[in-house]
Amino acid sequence: MASRLNVAIVTLALLAGGFAVARTQQNPYRLKQPDQRKLCLDCHSDFEATLKKQYVHSAVQAGDCASCHSPHVSSHGKLLSADPSRVCATCHEDMVPAAARSVHKVVADGQCAKCHDPHASDNPANLVARGNDLCVSCHKEIGNAIATAKFKHSPVGQGCTSCHTPHASEQSTSLLKTAMPDLCVKCHKTDGPAFVSRHMRYPVAKASCTSCHDPHGSNQPALMLNSVHAPVSNSTCNLCHNAPDSATPFATKRTGFELCKGCHNEMVTATMAKDRLHWPVADARGCENCHNPHASKVDKLLKTNTAALCSGCHADTARKIATTTAKHAPVQDGLCVSCHSPHSSNGVYLIDQPSVVELCGTCHDYGEHSSHPIGDAAVDPRNKNLRVDCLSCHNGHGTEHKWMLLAPTNVELCTQCHKKFSR
Repeated sequence: MASRLNVAIVTLALLAGGFAVARTQQNPYRLKQPDQRKLCLDCHSDFEATLKKQYVHSAVQAGDCASCHSPHVSSHGKLLSADPSRVCATCHEDMVPAAARSVHKVVADGQCAKCHDPHASDNPANLVARGNDLCVSCHKEIGNAIATAKFKHSPVGQGCTSCHTPHASEQSTSLLKTAMPDLCVKCHKTDGPAFVSRHMRYPVAKASCTSCHDPHGSNQPALMLNSVHAPVSNSTCNLCHNAPDSATPFATKRTGFELCKGCHNEMVTATMAKDRLHWPVADARGCENCHNPHASKVDKLLKTNTAALCSGCHADTARKIATTTAKHAPVQDGLCVSCHSPHSSNGVYLIDQPSVVELCGTCHDYGEHSSHPIGDAAVDPRNKNLRVDCLSCHNGHGTEHKWMLLAPTNVELCTQCHKKFSR
């Protein structure tokens, strides 16, 4: 009898222990409210509205708030369990393929929340906005160009993801789904007589379409870039290139500026006649260093806007300008050619005036500025071979001091030359 009683007691103890284990597994953290989501909502009651949205992040739907947030303390804002740039990658680690040729900057920077709401959204994939509205919220310049374009590329209306991948691309730069021209020829057949005729029988089927056409939209027919080189718009490609049926149809008849001289003889001759030549002009590529030969989004067939174009070579100057607080107005506006000639000049620094004083005088009235002597009669005491001019006191691009001065105060500036007053 005693033996049976002992067995019964042991059995009850085991059952009780099993129930305790089961309860612990259901609530491993011994929370007052086992449902984590309900527990969090006791305080974050305003979050109820978020959960009613059409698309809810799976972790939120499962009530697993602790998969992204630490419930107690954290070294990161909003009690995130990892660095904000890495927290999404703890689950979504395959967003960027190892062989990616281009990666969306917000993805590379771990700024997933710029596109996705981490909790819930009324848009698929938890996007913070729908379709192109999301893309142009960052890519404003492209968005404005599309909105004002007279002719729009039809895939743009269907959505940016018609041609681009949102995270990364293994196939191409610019996040394209497929490299050009393979992407374009999926819609535009290149073997038809209309395509061949439109391109003057030149074999352009494997060329870069965007060297002439804007893939988003344009004010020119056939989506040509807004600034078109005259031989292209006049269908006279053979002015520059060999015949389309030759062995080398894309080869140019001459090289460098000699090719451009055929049409722009007066400009090239005047450029070469000056004392100082901007090196890209005389380089083997010549005008192509700065200008596109077929078409461009920018006036004068420039490859990009002036500031970006110049900083491509003058990166050190561009970095220094970026850190200055008092910038010269033309520099602030990216108008390098307001002071410098892009081709050649007779003056130093490629200025197209006889002197710095005369250059500055085209905008600034020296007579209302200072009575300090400048010019040929004013010898710089620091270097007898130099003359005092505007750059003796100011930097032409800008400085961290007011009025672009070379020193923080007038006293410190003036005593660089006037030593007897510095004691």
